Amino acid sequence: MKAKDIYLGTMKFVWLKVGIGAAVTVASIILLALCMLIGYAFGGAGLYIMLIVWIALTEVIYKVIMYYFGYMIKAGHVAVIASAVTTGALPENQFEYGKQMVKSRFAASNVYFVVDRLVSGAVHQLQKAVGKIGGALDAVPGMAQITDILQTFIGIALGYVDECCLGYCFLRQEQSAFQASCDGVVIYFQNAKKLLKDAAVTTLIVIGGTFLAWVVPFGLVAVIFRAAGWNMLAGVILALIIAIVIKSAFIDSWMLVKMMVSYMEVAPSTQITFDLYDKLCGLSSKFKELFGKAKAEGPMHINPAPAPAMAGGAPPQNNASGNAQRFCPQCGQPITGGAAFCNKCGAKLT
Repeated sequence: MKAKDIYLGTMKFVWLKVGIGAAVTVASIILLALCMLIGYAFGGAGLYIMLIVWIALTEVIYKVIMYYFGYMIKAGHVAVIASAVTTGALPENQFEYGKQMVKSRFAASNVYFVVDRLVSGAVHQLQKAVGKIGGALDAVPGMAQITDILQTFIGIALGYVDECCLGYCFLRQEQSAFQASCDGVVIYFQNAKKLLKDAAVTTLIVIGGTFLAWVVPFGLVAVIFRAAGWNMLAGVILALIIAIVIKSAFIDSWMLVKMMVSYMEVAPSTQITFDLYDKLCGLSSKFKELFGKAKAEGPMHINPAPAPAMAGGAPPQNNASGNAQRFCPQCGQPITGGAAFCNKCGAKLT
């Protein structure tokens, strides 16, 4: 499936992200009204104190809802995207499929958080290492500006490595989450040239979309708050929340699909270059920690599993004769390739 088809086909997740973001925004507005009423009742410094209280409470609400529920929604979305890219079809019940895949792969949510944090931390450290290499050329006239542009591009492109690695985790059910994530990072950097090239045009679109996502909410909120005579600091914070919601729901989801499609097209067939483990460990303490957890769980697999069927290609057979067809014991859906979960109902296959 093409990235556009997957993006439009998984809009359920995008609108769910919008709904959660809208809930956070509404809760923040209600909380603002209550804090302002209390502040006006006390008068003087009371108004500013309640404004600070509102900012603190809004941050707590945002982090609790977006960082927990948002992460779980993202994980389900990644599972569905990975299935669509490797099988050429979207699960019929996307939410149930995503839920079952996440529950199976990460028995406890804290395992997912640990994996995600380690991968994200490793990528950020590796990005800084790239920046240091570019910084050595700053003495060349005009090179500093070029380096800044390249850093912005690399930062956006590498910002989705953790999601790509998570998608790889769903493909590699025979490995632990730490082992699959570790391999996923290596595969990403092993194919960095192609993946960054694929990300070039998308990154420009993301930069333009992000600019609009910031400008429009700030403009609207500024007009409304100024006309009503409300506190502009509160307006700025609300506009910030709205801009983040729009970006995370629509723009980030598009970039996620584009990067995962590029990644999943090369990941299953990539023969891992194992000297990259040592190199990445030397560049990133977080990757070294991730690699340590992977080795602690057992020997690393030398070669990736056989590549799943790609969209438009012939599906792999499930036995030596190549004639038998498997069916889901729960809903009867035909099973393509060596899938571990039903693409329709999400049931685990034996």
